[in-house]
Amino acid sequence: MSTPYATAQSQLDEAAALLKLPSDVHQLLREPMLEVHVRIPVRMDDCSVKVFSGYRVQYNNARGPCKGGLRFHPEETIDTVRALAAWMTWKTAVVDIPLGGGKGGVVCNPKELSELELERLSRGYMRKIAHFIGPDLDVPAPDVYTTPQVMAWMLDEYEAITGRSGKGVITVKPLELGGSPGRHDATARGGMYTLREAANKLGLDLGQATAAIQGFGNAGMHAHELLSSLFRTTVVAVSDSKGAIYNPTGLDVKAVSEHKLARGSVAGFPGAKSISNEDLLELEVDVLVPSALENVITNENAHKIRAKVIAELANGPTSPEADQVLHERGIVVIPDFLCNAGGVTVSYFEQVQNGGMDRWKLEMIHKRLDETMTAAFNEVWETRERMQVHSRLAAYLVAVRRVAEACTLRGWVGHRC
Repeated sequence: MSTPYATAQSQLDEAAALLKLPSDVHQLLREPMLEVHVRIPVRMDDCSVKVFSGYRVQYNNARGPCKGGLRFHPEETIDTVRALAAWMTWKTAVVDIPLGGGKGGVVCNPKELSELELERLSRGYMRKIAHFIGPDLDVPAPDVYTTPQVMAWMLDEYEAITGRSGKGVITVKPLELGGSPGRHDATARGGMYTLREAANKLGLDLGQATAAIQGFGNAGMHAHELLSSLFRTTVVAVSDSKGAIYNPTGLDVKAVSEHKLARGSVAGFPGAKSISNEDLLELEVDVLVPSALENVITNENAHKIRAKVIAELANGPTSPEADQVLHERGIVVIPDFLCNAGGVTVSYFEQVQNGGMDRWKLEMIHKRLDETMTAAFNEVWETRERMQVHSRLAAYLVAVRRVAEACTLRGWVGHRC
């Protein structure tokens, strides 16, 4: 089975071939520019010391400081971190914000740590990487099993080490510490703006459309709310790790969210039929929103998908083989690193606000996010139509070209002798 990093490299290779990148440019873009591997000793509550492994990968900074989340996960690997850092490079480039791509991870299970142990680990990780990051170098943010509180501890530790205020070193902080309004639903909201544009291209009336959401975590829950409030789209099915529910007349987002909060799952929601996650993916709906796991749409089920548009809020929900099948069947995929780029875009807005000692109004953030996502979607769509390729490859062509041009302009690559 292909690893995430091998998949990321193969996607780059395909784009590089179509762009006819010189070999030196291609080789530079295939590997991270910097990797930091650390060992973090943490004093546990029972007075023992446990040593954790951590990573920070800065994939490419030709277009600006690296940007990317930090995961605390028991199965974290350097391979995954490299892949995610590469995808962050293409994500910031496709929406044309002046940042590069990075990613971090610590191998741990936060569910087994007390709050004090989690704080010690967070501060210990920051002590190891503080001299490799900064507002003008590399800016982490939360990811899997990390939170604004974890970011607050890391910010405090960074400022203690450097002896100066450095709010811009971390994003998705609590609002009281310089976080940005609008960040809580930015990933889903950005995805909804791209969905609106795709629907306009296809002549699909979202007010009369149906949708299914696979994954009812933060992104999926906000997607349900925004589909309802922005477009009046009828959401007929949602799922989480414990089950899926379906009601052809629609699911009320407030009622489902309250049930999830109370029961820990959408499963068992009254007035809805229980179905499998696999069945949800194959429902006859207009819009399918994968918002959870990788590789849920594969070569094995791609021919069974009946949606007109797939809006990928999750990272990597569609396999490369499935991309081609869906394209041949006329199903439009809004690829993950475009569709879910609203999060990093508003994180960038947070960096700008921190740098200017400013706080923007929510309306301004929504307006600028809409402008950014709309422009990015239209650039990818134009490339898709002109090159006659599927949407993911079109997004790669846009992003890789931008990063390659930045590397060449800097003189890092290119024949000059």
